[in-house]
Amino acid sequence: MTGAHARVVVVGAGLAGLVAARDLAESGAEVNVLEARDRVGGRMRGVPVSSGVVADGGAAYLGRQHTELLRLVGDHGLNLVSTGMTGESTFLIDDDRTTTASRVPPLDAVALGDLFDRLDDLIESVRPNAPWLTPDADRLDHQTAKRWLVDGIARPDAHAFFPLFLGEMMAADPAAISVLHMAFYLRSGGGIQYLNAFEGGAQQWRIDGGAHLLADALADELGDRVHLNHPVAAIDQGDDGVVVRCDAGTNRPPAEFRADRVIVALPPLLAHRIDFRPGLSTPRATAATGRGCAIKVHLSYQAPLWREDGLSGWSVSTSGPLLSTVDDSPPDGSAGVLTGFVTGAAASAFSALSPADQEGSALAHVGRLFPALPPPDTCSVTDWLAEEYSRGCYAALFGPGDWLRLGPTLTEPHRRIHWAGTETSLEYFGLMEGAIRSGQRAAAEVIGATHAATNSSKVLV
Repeated sequence: MTGAHARVVVVGAGLAGLVAARDLAESGAEVNVLEARDRVGGRMRGVPVSSGVVADGGAAYLGRQHTELLRLVGDHGLNLVSTGMTGESTFLIDDDRTTTASRVPPLDAVALGDLFDRLDDLIESVRPNAPWLTPDADRLDHQTAKRWLVDGIARPDAHAFFPLFLGEMMAADPAAISVLHMAFYLRSGGGIQYLNAFEGGAQQWRIDGGAHLLADALADELGDRVHLNHPVAAIDQGDDGVVVRCDAGTNRPPAEFRADRVIVALPPLLAHRIDFRPGLSTPRATAATGRGCAIKVHLSYQAPLWREDGLSGWSVSTSGPLLSTVDDSPPDGSAGVLTGFVTGAAASAFSALSPADQEGSALAHVGRLFPALPPPDTCSVTDWLAEEYSRGCYAALFGPGDWLRLGPTLTEPHRRIHWAGTETSLEYFGLMEGAIRSGQRAAAEVIGATHAATNSSKVLV
């Protein structure tokens, strides 16, 4: 085996897998990418909402700190669209509708200030390069974020705001994640102020035409190395290599791919379903590991009609289903696109509804938020909880005990198997930037292992 002829299988054609495959192909490796879906992009997905207009059904926003993502966007000639908004925000607090120039909900400022001060102190205590080694990690990893709030903060408005905040930041129900995971996620992403900001923050831009265009461009580079509709069921490895086995598909028998090394670039809950032989010494997920609880609702109009009433389209509600909305209209104003986010516990309840009831519930909520708006031309729901090959979005949620059990081996290779995906990145965990960096890391590991094996063979000769 030489570096030029190393055979590598990448499992998963999301952003992490595509970046890893691109780096490996450029190094001269023989690469095959196996994707269970009939499309690439993973948790990046384009949703047509009107003629010529495509919205981001999944990952969407980026900022200046996302340097690898920005470089890829530039390399592929894609353009950025500012998310800057003008007009007043809309708030529906306990069914009381108000509008204001501020993006901060009209809740007790002292309560919110106390909450953010406590969060900032907690975030600063986390070891970002090894959260499981954080001082008092055992307690922080076995306590839920909800219990942390109940035990430490008494003010009712902080309790009302907290699930909205974690829903927007992490697509999380506070009862389902550990305090350590919450603190690490927020620190990994650049801190609360950066993650929460549009102008100058992590939500400053989106990719014109949709983030999925980047995945499409990477897949185009790889060409016939990408195999769609190839769900991986088992990975067998021995002294002479690896065999990756795919389930049969419609009009397709089971398939096998032989390789020297494998990169599994899947969310933990999906990686955990693969039959590894020999088995993993540490699981990729536990019973406490949850799905990112996010559903996006896109409403399209002939134009951004809310702007005519001096509204920005940004809203926050204390009850669902749409806990927040944002104006995602194209920059030329050729259509109006209002994106609603259903997150946390509200997402689980919304996902259980029939499609008709989902649409009816969303439209009724928009009617309360923006009573002057006519019915939308279209209503599209992207339910990530129901996606078989995603198991949630934005990212997996580490529950009580997960970081102590999973963290130390998060990126440790299992013999010839390497790991990628945004959940394996200790930088920008859960974000597109984290996915890219994880793919780069995994590819570099494989290239390094290949070179080491080649040099060892030369020494033996």
